[in-house]
Amino acid sequence: MPPSNMQSYERTLYPEIEPYQTGMLDVGEGHSLYWERCGTPGAKPAVFLHGGPGGGMSPSHRRQWNPDRYDVLLFDQRGCGKSTPFAEIENNDTQRIVEDIEALRKMCSHDAWQVFGGSWGATLSLAYAQAYPERTTELILRGVFLARQQEKGWLYRFGASEIMAEQWDNFTGLIPESERDDLVKAYYARLTSEDEQTRLDAAREWSLWEGTVATLLPNEGLLEEFADPSKAVPFARICARFFLEDFFLEEGQLLANMDRIKHIPGIIVQGRHDICTPPAAAWALKKAWPEAQLWMVHDAGHSASEPGIIDGLVRATDAFAEHSA
Repeated sequence: MPPSNMQSYERTLYPEIEPYQTGMLDVGEGHSLYWERCGTPGAKPAVFLHGGPGGGMSPSHRRQWNPDRYDVLLFDQRGCGKSTPFAEIENNDTQRIVEDIEALRKMCSHDAWQVFGGSWGATLSLAYAQAYPERTTELILRGVFLARQQEKGWLYRFGASEIMAEQWDNFTGLIPESERDDLVKAYYARLTSEDEQTRLDAAREWSLWEGTVATLLPNEGLLEEFADPSKAVPFARICARFFLEDFFLEEGQLLANMDRIKHIPGIIVQGRHDICTPPAAAWALKKAWPEAQLWMVHDAGHSASEPGIIDGLVRATDAFAEHSA
């Protein structure tokens, strides 16, 4: 059942767990992906798709499923985390990552699996499911991002800027006024500069802006994590490239192709006060996919670490624990 509103949430992450298997998968074009498997071998298969683009997975991500009921594969997408080459933007696009997910499924010898993703991971989950509906048993999505112009404009032109006004001034302050009509292009030029300090400064400000809009309440620990160059550099470089290229998707593509996956059970967990990926996208998806459940968490923002979001995601994985294709 969906979480209740404005309450002390009952569900928390499952206990800390170590992978039972890890490795690297060579997917060609110079890219190798770090992957790990957690839970019980042979149990219900699931795959976790992290956010970004350019983010990475963390130990807390392993804890969103009952380890006795699931066999979960987590991986760092191209250029992210422990995948190599670090922060690589060449041969790195949505379609290639979709094929990486499918290669990982084949590596695991799963017939099909649950696809779980938040933010950019939700975008990627929809793209994968639409490409391989027969390989997707369920979809669990958080903080829906459909990669439409209105969503991109909200984050980097006008919208979030009106709510996080002080932080917006910090973000735009790195860029001369003459270049502020296209902040993504201006940042991308600096993130790919030959000067290391220029790249680091741009990566820090880009990443801090994303960290600022991620939570309902300020989270200094999260901002420190986002400012760490090991996270900021791949996140900012890859994220800016994907924004610049319209996420390698046609405008409205994901909504237009919903007929391919309407039969797949789905749960959407969305923070009502999500500044990063506003609820309008989740509602648009729900209207295009009425068969899915939309669980609106009224005292949460974007981050997967907020209590109401955790509660909803754990309830969702539990709800599908016995579901089969």
